[in-house]
Amino acid sequence: MDFGFSPEQDAIREAIGKICACFPDEYWLKKDKEGGFPSELHQALAKDGWLSIAMPEEYGGSGLGITEAAVMMQAIAESGAGFSGASAVHMNIFGLNPVVVFGTAEQKKRMLPGLIAGKERACFAVTEPNTGLNTTRIKTRADKQGGKYHITGQKVWISTAQVAEKILLLARTTPLEEVKKPAQGLTLFYTDFDRKYIEVREIEKMGRKAVDSNQVFFDGLPVPQEDRLGEEGRGFEYILHGMNPERILIGAESVGLGRCALKRAAAYAKERIVFDRPIGKNQGIQHPLARNWMNLEAANLMVFKGAWLYDQGKPCGAEANAAKYLAGEACFDACQQAIMTHGGYGYAKEYHVERYLRESLVGRIAPVTPQLILSFIAERVLGLPKSY
Repeated sequence: MDFGFSPEQDAIREAIGKICACFPDEYWLKKDKEGGFPSELHQALAKDGWLSIAMPEEYGGSGLGITEAAVMMQAIAESGAGFSGASAVHMNIFGLNPVVVFGTAEQKKRMLPGLIAGKERACFAVTEPNTGLNTTRIKTRADKQGGKYHITGQKVWISTAQVAEKILLLARTTPLEEVKKPAQGLTLFYTDFDRKYIEVREIEKMGRKAVDSNQVFFDGLPVPQEDRLGEEGRGFEYILHGMNPERILIGAESVGLGRCALKRAAAYAKERIVFDRPIGKNQGIQHPLARNWMNLEAANLMVFKGAWLYDQGKPCGAEANAAKYLAGEACFDACQQAIMTHGGYGYAKEYHVERYLRESLVGRIAPVTPQLILSFIAERVLGLPKSY
């Protein structure tokens, strides 16, 4: 049993830290005010090959594991970039896993290099307005006509759709009433984001303004059969292969953001003098921050346990979900306490911690709610009857 990182993993963290140091707090404050995709960070990471950290070597990737990807994503968030930085490259790490696992050799050769080189950006379209996390009930249709599918429907909360050139899309090819199980009849596609057939409406939201979230409407989007991944009707099965890595990475990013907030709070507590003494000398300030540190480190252990299990090819559903839950809660608590430590100044944008708190909610809500994770653990780990 070894709780330390390898020299290679330490080197990844150091290298990512150096890149992120070129994007200081002022950069992210401006992005938070004005929006706009952080292309400079995206391209800096692409230039040094980091967008391909978990992609196969034969297609230009590094061929490393989710553990190394988690180290990288945590370092991005911890630098002060938070979810604004992490979400800009998040899709590269886990999103194309169905292509890697289920794509043909021709598809991998055609689909992966552009993403790896940073020349293409992709969005991931599954969630719909009236189905939420009940994915098997999605209504977006893919009707086959000759050698093409024509996709019609609506998706929501689709990140980077304002700037994406590609889309990983789940749609129903067999009506729900014609399949034996709801999970059947769904098909996965990776294709061009053709704006002649797609309307994108940005959703104004409370945080992470640099990475857009959108409603997306498809009006007969033509998709060649060659852009279908795997067999028709098995798409739901395919997207499951990306869910555990995504939960692990969200957990790693949440820990990173929580650590960033905690570091800033501790530094302020040492410097802020009230009643002729630093406020950090008061246990009312010390104890909550100490508790934040313990909770973040405990969550981090679960994150990397889940990552290790995944990379070893072992079952990791419980650990991946627990990592996402624990890290999301620990991050939120740390960011909230950072504001309270700063007092009134914590409410001011120039001190950055209010941005951290707003962004921390991403790790609690997405890609699955805390309540569904608790239900999953109760059912799958404790053997309790299904509650929904």
